[in-house]
Amino acid sequence: MTKWTPKHEAPPPLEGNVVATITGGTIVWFVLFLVQLPFYGWYADHGHLWWLWTCLAGGGLGLIGIWYVRAREAAIRRSANG
Repeated sequence: MTKWTPKHEAPPPLEGNVVATITGGTIVWFVLFLVQLPFYGWYADHGHLWWLWTCLAGGGLGLIGIWYVRAREAAIRRSANG
């Protein structure tokens, strides 16, 4: 078996509005949680309660992600200015 070697260089990473992307994803997770919350009983009866908690965990991790990317953006700006 031969080792795979790339035939060209990897492209540079894309930089976009990361804060907006993470914030939007976090909002989606919380909205999904809130939409499913009225059906708590149905989810519990059918063994799908983990769907609800997955959405809440996604929203919580998204809050950590927002904090992280905001700190990263600030560090990049400080490094570029100074």
